Amino acid sequence: MIFARPMKLSLLILSMLGTALCAQAVTQSKASTAKKKSAAAPAAAETAKKTAHTLSRDPYYGAVVIDAATGAILQEDHASAAAYPASMIKLMNLFLILDDLKAGKLRLDEPVTITREVSLIGGRQVWLKEGEVFPLEELIYAMVIHSANDAAAALAIRASGSKEAHIARMAARARELGLRNTVIHTVHGLPPGSGLEPDMTSALDMALLAKALLEAHPETLKYTSISTRPFREGNPVELTSSNKLLGKVPGCDGLKTGYFFAGGFSTTATAQRDGRRVIAVILGSKDKHVRDAKAAEFLESGFAKLPALPPPVVEPVPEPVPVMPVEEEKHGFLWPVLGVSALVVAAVVFILRRRRKI
Repeated sequence: MIFARPMKLSLLILSMLGTALCAQAVTQSKASTAKKKSAAAPAAAETAKKTAHTLSRDPYYGAVVIDAATGAILQEDHASAAAYPASMIKLMNLFLILDDLKAGKLRLDEPVTITREVSLIGGRQVWLKEGEVFPLEELIYAMVIHSANDAAAALAIRASGSKEAHIARMAARARELGLRNTVIHTVHGLPPGSGLEPDMTSALDMALLAKALLEAHPETLKYTSISTRPFREGNPVELTSSNKLLGKVPGCDGLKTGYFFAGGFSTTATAQRDGRRVIAVILGSKDKHVRDAKAAEFLESGFAKLPALPPPVVEPVPEPVPVMPVEEEKHGFLWPVLGVSALVVAAVVFILRRRRKI
């Protein structure tokens, strides 16, 4: 009996220790499993991205540079191959907004109230909140410089009443411009959700869109030429352009980049030198640095291949017409007349004298 109690106590302690060790093992096992799951989540997401219908290549899916004055193709490589424009589709959104401003349907200073629908837009944004109010032009800056998807949606709804109505207008304008490979399903270029279709375009279509936009609305460059700009006084956002050719390529003053995973990196770029402008499009590049390098290369190639301007028309200077001296003309005509007149007078005088004598 003396040793019974210590033995029971030892067994109890061992039992408790075993339970604790088991619990710890279970906890570690759960933690390990959770860690594996969390590590597997990004990998699964990345795999899902890679299994999407990818339309991008190295160095690009399609490329072109055109003369902005005539639309003539100066250099191209698979210019009509259709791929995803991503945020470059915002140029068409902007086209309609500037159309409505020109027609007096919108004003740059008019207030735009942010709706709940707009506040829920994802991707690159300026974090618009439901109930916030902004001047319309501030939202243009946000959409064009920062490629803000929420600003693009706010502008579309203000201009057309709904995103769907604005998309229909964008698609109609694409048809009017003869953009054969362009299909529009969004106002911002975000990748499609489940059951939805993506926006499609080609390098040539984007170049022709940019040409038409600049012809109809030269003020486009007011927005596309800016690298950074502040937005919103309270809870400010620094608008930052992803067009890294601004300030680096001589004469570059626009226009718009685009990116999502399946579509790669794209850009519609333009530059002006000595009064002449070219527009280059790189569509579906695997790497943004390659995209920028190729865009700069195509711009340079475009300027080099522009046809020589005809020599300036110089009005011929008329040769001076010799003027005959007035005196010579008079003498040449008057001497015979004076001679005849003298003879007549002499004859008359002679006749009168003869009559007097008679």
